[in-house]
Amino acid sequence: MTSSSETGLYVLGFGGHARSVADVALAAGIKSLTFVDANALPDESFAGFPAITALPERLIAGWSIFPALGDNLSRKAAYNRHLAHIVKLISPSATIGVGAEVGNGTIVGHHAHVGPAASVGRGVIVNTGAAVEHECQVGEFSHISVNATVAGRVRVGSNVFVGAGATVIDKVSICDDVVIGAGATVVRDITAPGTYVGTPARPIKDEATLSRIRPKE
Repeated sequence: MTSSSETGLYVLGFGGHARSVADVALAAGIKSLTFVDANALPDESFAGFPAITALPERLIAGWSIFPALGDNLSRKAAYNRHLAHIVKLISPSATIGVGAEVGNGTIVGHHAHVGPAASVGRGVIVNTGAAVEHECQVGEFSHISVNATVAGRVRVGSNVFVGAGATVIDKVSICDDVVIGAGATVVRDITAPGTYVGTPARPIKDEATLSRIRPKE
């Protein structure tokens, strides 16, 4: 969701998540995009939109910036560097409940849902088909991944990753700095940072498994 005066968007990143962000931006009415990634190759582009290695010293008038990085801490750093120009993006196919609040720098993807009286903080990803139900609180720079379900009155901390297809049952609290693996089911409060997988979700410490779970883009 952007104001009508915003005609273009600098998308920070050029990975898979950045391309999903671009898709939402175009659906939301943004007319022009430029990807910004230090590793972009000369003349590289996606869907006809160019990728450059650095922002210009002077932004194009009417253009804004969106931090399109899947890694929570990288997204936070990009957000803080460009705070004055950051916008939020909400897909036209997403639903936002009455009284819900969505923070700046947050994306609510295609067919996602933020329920009534829910609060979603700054720089959050509510990814494609994800549901953040009524009266939930999602802390800043967290990521609710594809088709994940966060049931009513859940409290999710900051820098939390809820993996694809995971479920957090109603009224549960998750502290800061937690990773929930894909398909996991959280049935009780999580009070210690770490990575949790399975049904019910339990902590793991195996490094090989951890490396597969953590988002990389």
